[in-house]
Amino acid sequence: MHGLSRLGTGGTRSMSPSPPSSPRLRYGSNKSFGGRVGGGKQSSAVDKMVLFLISAVFRRKGVLLFAPLLYISIMLLCMGSLGFDVVNLKKAIVVVHRRAPPGSLYRSPQVFVKLWPFMEAENNGSSNTLLSVWNLKMHQSWRPCVNKIISKTGPSELPKSNGFLIIEANGGLNQQRLSICDAVAVAGLLNATLVIPIFHLNSVWRDSSKFGEIFDEEFFMDKLRNNLKVNIVKELPQDVLQGFNNNISSIVNLRVKGWSSPSHYLQKVLPKLEEMRAVRIAPFSNRLAHSVSSSIQGLRCFANFEALRFSEPIRMLADKMVDRMVNNSSLSGGKYISVHLRFELDMVAFSCCEYDGGQEERHEMDIAREKGWRGKFRRRGRVIRPGANRMDGKCPLTPLEVGMMLRGMGFDNSTTVYVAAGNIYKEEKYMAPLRQMFPRLETKYTLATAEELAPFKGHSSRLAALDYTVCLHSEVFVTTQGGNFPHFLMGHRRYLYGGHAKTIKPDKRKLALLFDSPDIRWETFKLQLKDVLRRSDVKGGEMKKPSGSLYTFPMPDCMCKHSEEKRNNRSKLA
Repeated sequence: MHGLSRLGTGGTRSMSPSPPSSPRLRYGSNKSFGGRVGGGKQSSAVDKMVLFLISAVFRRKGVLLFAPLLYISIMLLCMGSLGFDVVNLKKAIVVVHRRAPPGSLYRSPQVFVKLWPFMEAENNGSSNTLLSVWNLKMHQSWRPCVNKIISKTGPSELPKSNGFLIIEANGGLNQQRLSICDAVAVAGLLNATLVIPIFHLNSVWRDSSKFGEIFDEEFFMDKLRNNLKVNIVKELPQDVLQGFNNNISSIVNLRVKGWSSPSHYLQKVLPKLEEMRAVRIAPFSNRLAHSVSSSIQGLRCFANFEALRFSEPIRMLADKMVDRMVNNSSLSGGKYISVHLRFELDMVAFSCCEYDGGQEERHEMDIAREKGWRGKFRRRGRVIRPGANRMDGKCPLTPLEVGMMLRGMGFDNSTTVYVAAGNIYKEEKYMAPLRQMFPRLETKYTLATAEELAPFKGHSSRLAALDYTVCLHSEVFVTTQGGNFPHFLMGHRRYLYGGHAKTIKPDKRKLALLFDSPDIRWETFKLQLKDVLRRSDVKGGEMKKPSGSLYTFPMPDCMCKHSEEKRNNRSKLA
């Protein structure tokens, strides 16, 4: 039986509540070529005429038998050039469908099977790209200079406080980090006393950790007081809290729009702060514009790159993990690659991409989307196009695709790889080829013991902090899907490594085409990926644009050109 098509009703329908019967049964298999629905006398006449002409042709001499075959051949040739494939040839009817556009299908496993023998032939080579991956002539010209920026623009002593600012940091680890740094900037702008930020229990991260369990609270407060002259307290003083019936929820919550300008805070928030002695802003994520004055940017820079560090338990284990990665990378001079792999169930489901799991995978993704987003993907007019998403570079890279990309760039199987990730979707299946290409692969669960990780169990933000630290100190960082984690890491790495992110940020539109080419030659594959690596190298030293975030692009707001400093010193000596 035929269900009602979501693409449209097609033609005229009867008012019968029953679905129409099969056209084949209605007209008979010997009376219809197209299987029309709802035809009349005119349709029957046309059908009879076509039958008559074909019968006449077949009654002619043998030479005329080639005419239909010639016609069909020409038609197929034309359709092939337009991207069509033959599906069926039955009763003189050619049924065709349009060939999938290049880059729209997940055919990476077929490409891997074709290229694996060539990868094996280059195993344990003497020219591992990791030893000379970055072109150092292009960078190493920027150095952190936050202290100079804040000494020029900041006050010499603690200013008089206009009141207490309470903010709620929502989201995961790095979204909370963004809220904290922006709150420092707003507190400095308003001459407000900042209360240590409250962490909202996120429905996705489900981490109940408080500020001091993730970040070094005392270190943070000392740095702000001594360097930024920003007032900060652990909690609201009792005398102030009594004015709100000892209930922090009674304090007015100001609804500040996203990306608000400093003038908005001065005109709208400051009067309320002075009047009521304390205000709340919750949620606070992305509540301060990117483009602000250098004095405000200086507060952001110092808070993020100098004042925020992880708590001691996180730092101690993270440092051990970094040392173990360096020791495991003896074949490459202590250098290793870190990969932020976004291939968790929720990420795959949200992307609306299809891989090689067939109907079972589609069913699992439907369940995950409904559980996580409650009908968002079933709204009227919502069309899911997995092929278009892949061509547009919106599909998360699989572990297999990450491995093929790195091998094509010249990283051989002696390379030590650290994978930062949550729970990988069907991990046993999808991680196997990546381990095959890089047997020296580590995760936090293989690098640290179960006893060492026990205090972090159930705390996703603390586990993410371990991943963050190991990735921060790698020679190469690979980002595969975007998000706050890689954006903050790229900025932090630029701050530490002379202005260069040392990050591979691949063009996934280009990769989609490469991974959809089962007949591609190994040399061609390598040439294309070397170009991807070169582009990542060039873009690693990008500077912040007016609409950009200094958390990703710290130059020039948080860093100064080293060459300019040298010229200034020479001129002073002269």
